[in-house]
Amino acid sequence: MDRRSSLKNILLGTVAGGLAVHGCTTREAAEAAEQLGAKTGFGFGRVPEELEALEKLNAETFLNPHERETVEVLAELILPPDEKFGGPIEAGVPDFIEFMAKDYPDFQPTLRGGLMWLDHKSNTEFGMEFKSTPEAQQKTLLDEIAYYDAKVPMDEHPLEIQFFNLVRNLTVCGYYTSKVGIEDLGYKGNMPNVWDGVPQDVLDKHGLAYEPEWLEKCVDQSQRGVIAEWDEDGNLLT
Repeated sequence: MDRRSSLKNILLGTVAGGLAVHGCTTREAAEAAEQLGAKTGFGFGRVPEELEALEKLNAETFLNPHERETVEVLAELILPPDEKFGGPIEAGVPDFIEFMAKDYPDFQPTLRGGLMWLDHKSNTEFGMEFKSTPEAQQKTLLDEIAYYDAKVPMDEHPLEIQFFNLVRNLTVCGYYTSKVGIEDLGYKGNMPNVWDGVPQDVLDKHGLAYEPEWLEKCVDQSQRGVIAEWDEDGNLLT
């Protein structure tokens, strides 16, 4: 299993659950709701004060250009881009980290302090800032802060470990709640009135098969969207 798959399987559940309390949702859905709300006059549960606060946050800037470039490099080291689906940049992860830092100011000292530490460490050991250091040396630095004792509360770890843990969580959460990340997961969501039946390999495993008459009525692609009807005795009609 490659590094990307490992992150998907190991981190996604804990990261998504941990950051859910910080408002981490499917961002494209939220943005679409905002746009629709602006057109229709409905706020989808957001009161004017919330919309005003959101507008204010979007008008602010936390990461300076150098910090943002470093975050971009760091995000792609944490979750390497995939040829088919792209990576953190395509998913808008740097924008997500920027927004979360503004929405939760408590993140800011850890993020900014960690970025400063990363550049200082890179300059000390390799004579150049982190984002310009060769990838192999970047990974060497990150290996020093990527692992920690889970029995020790995170706020008791050194700043650099808290920093990497936060950026790693935000990167994975930001990626897998984006359109790109959802496609990477293969998640289809709810698809009412669309069902192709039990996969053939599952039927074969249990020695089962559909009756042709039932199959024609229930898994006929031309009938998608048609709601099934039964008679009073429970027999399928259409």
